[in-house]
Amino acid sequence: MKTNKYSFTFVIMLEKILLPQVQQFIKAHEKEDPFSLSLKYKEVAGLPIKVVAEQIAARQKAKNKLPEWHHTEGIIFPPLISMEQCSSEASAKYKSTLISGRTLIDLTGGAGVDTYYLAKNFTEVHYIEQNHDLAQIIGHNLRMLNVDNLEIHECTAEAFLERLKGNVDNFYIDPARRDNQQQKVFRLEDCTPDVLQLLPQLLEKGRQTLIKTSPMLDLPLAINDLKKVKEVHVVSVDGECKEVLYLIDHEGDPSPKIITINLKKNGTSEIFAFKMIEEADAQVSYSQPKIFLYEPNASILKAGGFKVISGKYRVDKLHQHTHLYTSSDYVDNFPGRSFKIIDIIPYNKKAVARLVPEKKANITTRNFPDDVAVIRKKLNLKDGGNKYLFAYTDVDNQKKIAVTEKT
Repeated sequence: MKTNKYSFTFVIMLEKILLPQVQQFIKAHEKEDPFSLSLKYKEVAGLPIKVVAEQIAARQKAKNKLPEWHHTEGIIFPPLISMEQCSSEASAKYKSTLISGRTLIDLTGGAGVDTYYLAKNFTEVHYIEQNHDLAQIIGHNLRMLNVDNLEIHECTAEAFLERLKGNVDNFYIDPARRDNQQQKVFRLEDCTPDVLQLLPQLLEKGRQTLIKTSPMLDLPLAINDLKKVKEVHVVSVDGECKEVLYLIDHEGDPSPKIITINLKKNGTSEIFAFKMIEEADAQVSYSQPKIFLYEPNASILKAGGFKVISGKYRVDKLHQHTHLYTSSDYVDNFPGRSFKIIDIIPYNKKAVARLVPEKKANITTRNFPDDVAVIRKKLNLKDGGNKYLFAYTDVDNQKKIAVTEKT
């Protein structure tokens, strides 16, 4: 692995973080509040407590998000803002199944999580990062993780592309989603670097480019802006949509394939794929609730596969704008949550009290005027319990409550 030399002061800080007494302190206080520790201690083995507390906070985040990094000795965690934007281990591993080849250029190296997992499928990997300190931390970490096919470049994505001679197999880019005031942004042209400005060079110099974006970005708009999209991967982890990936190449596809995936804690996954033209042409049957109720996972909801899923799994939709589905026979492989209906009742306190005497329920809304907080207050219900209430608009435009239990 090639990298620039550390500055003297930065080397000293890294060395102190790795001191046995500092590492022991970090692990011993891993479950404690970092802010409280920063008030209680001034330093640990000559290292300011602020630096130690930041490592503890990042380590706490990594425990579930990056378990391999959490368990690896000698890892120095990057700043929390990098930890927040970086991919989880689960989603990074999924990315590594999408691209492979001889040469990979990670134009926005960041925390290095995606770089690490993607590097397993390439002979030669280039990590691009303009932040000197972050590049040095990640260089150290990837050595701890035994990565030996990586070269680090401390520069901007734009500068690297200008210098790049010849063609490469794959580019990967995860633009920073904060502006100069550190406010969150999600449109491609507002992120850094601006992918739309780089697109001509990416298409000219790379066989394929994989772009990671926020789930907040409008999917049809992004497909239109990026032009040459071949596939879109909408990735959820444990039911929460985390990122959307756009795979582009020289040909693209007028109707890109949309792959939705929900990665579960138990190692299994829910995958549902369709083409945009299939969704546009799909026919849907509507009905009142039957015996079972289904809620698609977050990736499907983000991808907008509202009609095609109805035909695929032979379930009826409750309303054009109510993304809940129903059937008389149980569909055990539906990609999302499944419930058995106890009763369908009007939206009023008396009707709910009869079926939920414990005054505790989990509430979800779909195409309903009141949000969960308002519903909970109106119906005098606490959160939790074994009953699941769905507030929705039915096929006759009536506001109803489906009282259900998990299948």
